[in-house]
Amino acid sequence: LRGVKMRKRKRSRYSINGIILCVLVFFAITGTVFCMVVNGQGAAAERAKVEAERKEQEEKKAAEEAVKKAAEEAERKRAEDSSFDDGPSENTQKILDILEQYGVKATFFITGMREECRPLIKTAYDAGHTIGLHTYSHDYAGVYASVDAYFEDLEKVGKVAEEQIGYVPCFIRFPGGSSNAVSKNYTQGIMTELISLVQEKGYQYYDWNVDSGDGAGKSAEELKSNSMTDQFHHVMLLLHDSQSK
Repeated sequence: LRGVKMRKRKRSRYSINGIILCVLVFFAITGTVFCMVVNGQGAAAERAKVEAERKEQEEKKAAEEAVKKAAEEAERKRAEDSSFDDGPSENTQKILDILEQYGVKATFFITGMREECRPLIKTAYDAGHTIGLHTYSHDYAGVYASVDAYFEDLEKVGKVAEEQIGYVPCFIRFPGGSSNAVSKNYTQGIMTELISLVQEKGYQYYDWNVDSGDGAGKSAEELKSNSMTDQFHHVMLLLHDSQSK
């Protein structure tokens, strides 16, 4: 009888020990799984944090570059009162040399007519001048034949600029200016439509308030006289960059 009782007590201890062992194993497994889940969540959170920081840095860099480019463009425009239409030409380098001599910055509203002179677009840009778009062909009949014809021509000269300076400028000048009366001979009311559309497409057009007269074969003294005025606080002077002017 005593032996039977001892065997029962041993079996009881073994059962309790087994239960305790099972409980410990359960908690060990549960703890391990919990730690794995927590670590996994922590790793995922860390990856998300790193990705968010990377995106933030990229966005910050892009914003800084945009601000820098805008500042550069603003600096280019800051001192610009002189604008040259119709280039580049055989005269472009002479013009650039004179501008450099006097520390003047200008805007060159380019055309695509003189392919052999196109490298001078980059020369002007690298010297700190602004490049604007005038027209590819400067053919009034073709440019103002329709709204679509105008934008086809504008996109064509934009590609010329992009080839030379790496981007398409947003500054443009209409052939004859935004209020020219010649365009209506080809399409009635086209300028009113174009003025609105170019701005919707992200361009900004610039006219002039002083004309040097170099497009009409004036003498040097007449050009100087025409270009000097005290009528305006800010002068946008029209000149031409072409072999014949």
